[in-house]
Amino acid sequence: MSREQRAQARSRIQKGDLSRTVAKQRADFNSVFERHPLGNDIGLVPIVIGGVPALDVKVSGADGDGDGVILFLHGGGYVVGTPRSGANVAAPLARQTGLRVVALDYRLAPEAPFPAAVDDALAAYKELLDSGREVFIAGDSAGGGLALATILAARREDLPLPPAVVVFSPWVDLTLSGASMDARGDFDPLFSRAHMEAYAEHYLAGHDPKDELASPLLADLTGLPPLLIQVGTAEVLLDDSLQLAARAAEQEVDVSLDVVAGAPHVYPYMLGLMDEAETALARAAQWLTQRGFGKRTA
Repeated sequence: MSREQRAQARSRIQKGDLSRTVAKQRADFNSVFERHPLGNDIGLVPIVIGGVPALDVKVSGADGDGDGVILFLHGGGYVVGTPRSGANVAAPLARQTGLRVVALDYRLAPEAPFPAAVDDALAAYKELLDSGREVFIAGDSAGGGLALATILAARREDLPLPPAVVVFSPWVDLTLSGASMDARGDFDPLFSRAHMEAYAEHYLAGHDPKDELASPLLADLTGLPPLLIQVGTAEVLLDDSLQLAARAAEQEVDVSLDVVAGAPHVYPYMLGLMDEAETALARAAQWLTQRGFGKRTA
């Protein structure tokens, strides 16, 4: 990544005013992340999966009827974001894997606090399992934490687990204990501790942040499927990824960690601006498909 690319990527995002209403936060987020072009080959079809609204990400020329499907969970601190914003990552994954991708419109806080998002994601996961396909899970930021929470919830119900999971800059520790939460605050162009505290307060609504479905970092990860984590160093959430990788490895989970120096939060969103965004998405797609098809764990 050149200095010019880094500067351009960082200029695309900025820390939001914490005094904004939730409605204003959502409008501002959507104005930035829903306007990214996905490509003329991508179609977004509204569907309902497990009783939850979603977008079926369609790639022109691909039938999407293969053996696998990716359940994609968008980021936004459990407060903002939509499946359309998530499609900025979901669409390239669909294009490069050839798999069907379902971007879920799970309920958001504060209207629907914890565990509504987990309930929605688990309901969608169950219906996708019933299709007989391999069901991968991927997510960015809060959606990355939700991806792991969904797997933990599925494990509680003795459901088959996905063959592989990819998370981009996941938020997996709502106790906000990572040193980077403060150490990277000035370096992160998007978030500070105060931003993450506000999101956590909305989502938890007084619930214990140490609950494993709120903070999967604190869970027993033994037996989880292979995990790919991608993160940049210009993030207050850097330690979430580093600690998740370390804990997963300690508990015998097959884990891969990609760290890009100077990259901002969920840097694959910067497709077309950063060379590393394209590289990351290509690697994620290859990593997923290499671990699927008959390798789902029970």
